[in-house]
Amino acid sequence: MRPGRANRQRGEIEAVIDGERRILCMTLGALAELETAFGVDNVADLAGRFSGGKIGARDVLAIVAAGLRGGGNVVADADLDDMRVEGGIAGAMRLAARLLESAFAPEEPPENP
Repeated sequence: MRPGRANRQRGEIEAVIDGERRILCMTLGALAELETAFGVDNVADLAGRFSGGKIGARDVLAIVAAGLRGGGNVVADADLDDMRVEGGIAGAMRLAARLLESAFAPEEPPENP
C-alpha cells in the first residue's frame, strides 16, 4: 500500500484489514473483476445485482478483494478467506457497501463558495 490517506476525490476508501491500514478503490479494473466474478456482461447488470440489497458472504469477499486490488494491494485469492476486517463481519459488510456506493452512487454537486 502506498503511504498516506485515502483520497475521496479518487474514490479511495481506507479500512483496517489484518491490523493494517489499507486503501481500497473501485477502479474500472475492479469493476471488470466483479463482472467476471458475478457472470454479468456490463456495469449496469452489476449495479442491478446489488440494488436489491441482498449480498452474501461470497459477494462481500469478492467486492472487498476487488477493492483491495483496485487500491494497489497485491492480494492472492487464497489469502482473502483468512483476512480479518476491523469490525468483523459487520465491518466487512459496511466496507463492501461503501465500495459499491463509491462506484455507483451519483457524485454530489460541489458546494457553492
